[in-house]
Amino acid sequence: MPDSSRGLTVVAPGVQSLVEDLGRPGRLDLGVSRSGAADRGSARQANRLVGNERDAAVVEAVLGGLELQAQGHQVLAVCGARVPLTVTDGDGAETARPPTDAPFLLPDGHVLRLGQPDSGFRAYVAVRGGVAVPPVLGSRSTDLLSGIGPSPLAVGTLLPVGPAPGAAVGGPEPAREVPTGPVVDVEVVLGPRADWVTEESRDRLLDQEWTVSERSNRVGLRLEGAPLERATEEELASEGTVAGAVQLPADGRPVVFLADHPVTGGYPVLAVVVDEDLDLLAQLRPGTRLRFRAQG
Repeated sequence: MPDSSRGLTVVAPGVQSLVEDLGRPGRLDLGVSRSGAADRGSARQANRLVGNERDAAVVEAVLGGLELQAQGHQVLAVCGARVPLTVTDGDGAETARPPTDAPFLLPDGHVLRLGQPDSGFRAYVAVRGGVAVPPVLGSRSTDLLSGIGPSPLAVGTLLPVGPAPGAAVGGPEPAREVPTGPVVDVEVVLGPRADWVTEESRDRLLDQEWTVSERSNRVGLRLEGAPLERATEEELASEGTVAGAVQLPADGRPVVFLADHPVTGGYPVLAVVVDEDLDLLAQLRPGTRLRFRAQG
C-alpha cells in the first residue's frame, strides 16, 4: 500500500501531463485499446533508472512546464524528450540542475520543473516505487479516447508513491533517440487496404513529405499534405485497428493511430508502422515533417 504522507504534488501540470504505464492489453472485447505510454521505451528506461519494474506507472508530460513537489525524499528519473530540469527549494531558490537519463534525489519540499524540450515531444518522469494511483481494468494508464483511468494532472493533484522496489537505483544511461532532423523517416508495411487508393496515390503516400498537424493527439497523428485519392467509393465494413495503422479518412489526409486509438474503424488502412518506430511517432511534435518508407 502507498504511504499517504509520501508522494508528488502537482504544482503546475504543463500543457498535458498524464499517468501512464504499459497499458491494459486483452480488453479489445470491451472496446478498450491497450493505451499506455506513447513512447514505451522511454517509460521503461525511466523506470529502470530508479529501480522500478518496467511496467510501473510514470508521468507522461507534453512540451514541458510540469512542476512536481516532493512529499518526503523521492528518487526520480526523466527520459524521452530532451527537457532541461531544475530543482528549487521551498523558497524558490534553484538548488540543482539534474541531467535527464539518470536518477537523482528530489528532497522533501523541493520542486522539480521540466522546461520546454530542445527536441522530442513527450518526457517521462519515473519515481522510485512508481505512481500508485488505483488501477482501472488492470492498468493505471489514462486513455483519453475511452475516458478510462486517472484524470489528467491538475494543480494540487497528489500522486501517491508505492513502496520502494527491491532493485537498486541504476546508473546514467545513453539518451534514447528522439527526432532532430528536418524530415523523419518512418518505416511501414503496406496494406491491408492499399489497393483502395489509386496507384498514383499509393506512390504519393511514400514519395511526399507529410507534416504533423496541430490537431494531433494521443489518439493519432493527423498529417497535412496533398490528399490521396480513393480508387473505389465502396463502403468498408468496420475492421480492427492497431497502433501504427495509417488510416485514410474522407478528406484524403492520413491519420496514424497512436496509443489511445479506437479498436475498430471504417476507413481503409493503407499501411501499418513497424513496431520499432512507434516510439519515434510519439516524439513528433506538430510541424514535424515525416516520410513513410516501405519495409524491405
